[in-house]
Amino acid sequence: MARRTKEEAQATRHRLLDAAETLFQARGVSRTSLQDIATAAGATRGAIYWHFKDKADLFNAMMERVTLPLEQSLQPGSPGHQAMARDALGELRAAILRALAQLKADAKLRGVVDIAMQKVEYIDELHAVRDRHRSVRDKCIVDIATALRLAARQAGRRLPLPAVQAAEGLHALIDGLIRNWLLDTATFDLPVLGEQVIDVYLAGLGLRPAPAARNN
Repeated sequence: MARRTKEEAQATRHRLLDAAETLFQARGVSRTSLQDIATAAGATRGAIYWHFKDKADLFNAMMERVTLPLEQSLQPGSPGHQAMARDALGELRAAILRALAQLKADAKLRGVVDIAMQKVEYIDELHAVRDRHRSVRDKCIVDIATALRLAARQAGRRLPLPAVQAAEGLHALIDGLIRNWLLDTATFDLPVLGEQVIDVYLAGLGLRPAPAARNN
């Protein structure tokens, strides 16, 4: 009986998160109430507070159900992170392109990223969402800076600006591409244009991908 109760609680939690994704996508986060989510999930408002402290906690739990591909690729211990020791530039570039391709192919991931980028206002009870966003961004910039620093060392070059600033520029480029693509995914092919502009940016840093990589 205890196991069944636990499974039922997990099922309710997933229904609430699924309902939140759907409503946040349709209405935006600030215009969706916890009661709206409970009703859509066939649950009570009390069920929401059993699983989540508030809307920000629910939002962050929704985000944690998907692993953003660039974060995953650069995490210590991942195959991509281990490959950095051999070819930091090639692996950083590949990680970014994998992330863009996955975003294009995975509708669920794309929906959650669209909510995070286009459908949330960092006001009132959503300050915790902003804090999480900043934490994820800062960690990603540190990982990119580490890769750029290592790539420059492997190439026997010196970056034209500090690695952290170079990483912030590259992150802003990726972020801007994704935001504009999400506005209208028919405007351009995200992985194709992403590869072109990222290679131009890396070349501007004095780092050029190997010819074989550019032709992939």
